[in-house]
Amino acid sequence: MVRQEPCDLYDLRGLNCPLPVLRSRKRLAGMAPGAQLWVETTDPLAVIDIPAFCHESGHRLLSTLAVEGGHRFLIERGDA
Repeated sequence: MVRQEPCDLYDLRGLNCPLPVLRSRKRLAGMAPGAQLWVETTDPLAVIDIPAFCHESGHRLLSTLAVEGGHRFLIERGDA
């Protein structure tokens, strides 16, 4: 499989649960399997919600980073 460079950062700062997961789901649905998406959020529950969403939806969480004011996640779209 050819690795793709991550796409632009999807800025979801300022949105609270469940919006970061809902918007990430919608954005990933329009991407090809294997494509990567950076998501940044200030929602403190995202550290629980985003990994759970990836696990339940068949996406791969490649990276989780703490950034000023929140977190950044690198998600690879699954086949489903």
